[in-house]
Amino acid sequence: MDLRALRYFITVLEAGSLSRAAGSLYIAQPALTAQIKKLEAELGAVLFERSHVGVTPTPAGLQLYEDARRLLSDAAAMRERIQRMPQEPEGSVTMAVPFLLTSLLMGPLLARLKASHPRIRVFVLDDLSLMVKKAMLDRRADIGILVDTPQVDGLHCQPLATEAMYFCGHDPEGRVLPLLHAPVKAEGGASAPEGPGRTRPVIDFADAAAQPLVLQSRRYSIRQRVEEAAAARGVALNIVHEHDSARVIRSLYASGAGFTFTPACALGEAPAGSAGNADWRVARVTGPDLLRHYSLACSAEREPNAVMQVVMAALLSLVRQLVDEGRWEARLPA
Repeated sequence: MDLRALRYFITVLEAGSLSRAAGSLYIAQPALTAQIKKLEAELGAVLFERSHVGVTPTPAGLQLYEDARRLLSDAAAMRERIQRMPQEPEGSVTMAVPFLLTSLLMGPLLARLKASHPRIRVFVLDDLSLMVKKAMLDRRADIGILVDTPQVDGLHCQPLATEAMYFCGHDPEGRVLPLLHAPVKAEGGASAPEGPGRTRPVIDFADAAAQPLVLQSRRYSIRQRVEEAAAARGVALNIVHEHDSARVIRSLYASGAGFTFTPACALGEAPAGSAGNADWRVARVTGPDLLRHYSLACSAEREPNAVMQVVMAALLSLVRQLVDEGRWEARLPA
């Protein structure tokens, strides 16, 4: 039994005659009669009483008529729903992003997706790197950018980018200026990222550590990386201010209260007027290089759906563009 046989049956019942139904269906009457007999054989029931004046439905025929009309109506509605479905991915996705990357990535990414996939909506959770990882493990986010976490149980992680960290702050007395050196490219390019990073001066970590520093507490990834470097070099950190608030830290070094360490992605958020301020110093840290590694993560327990795939592809494309154009002093994975 198929939908076409049911349509033939309904037409015969409503026409009250095989000949009239055959004419409206534009098929030969013997072929139509054969279809009705086949349907009766499949159902094991007589559907019509035949006479010289036409056909009359039996009780089984009347029941089939009601069921068949409902079935054909449902089939038509199903067809319409499928045909109305958008031809592009539609839905929402939640991204967890370290707050230092938010300004660099989220504006361009959301604008790009709005233009290319207007049916996709992205919700952003921007927080500390530790909280980004927690949001992914708690399944409050579908996609996340992890910091210095190449692998996590339950998550599928792929390398996104690596950036250098910089030493910056006001130097009104000029004590830091003699400590700066011209950059030298290291093997593999780790010490000389693309773009302005190739020409920015460098400073030895020990010299940077000796300057008055304003840093966040040890629960923050940047401070942890700086502490690790200090332990490896056997030097002490000259910390004059320690606060958890990134805004407080920024206000302190912007006002000349000390220097700080910041990743390349945040260099665009330097204090207003610093670009034209002669005593504003920005130097890439070496000996050791302070590198910050980012990974793109999603759940390892299920395949990314079409919406997630679009968002991740757009993010990877944006990151490549920013690095290639020198707007993000970072390296892409090999």
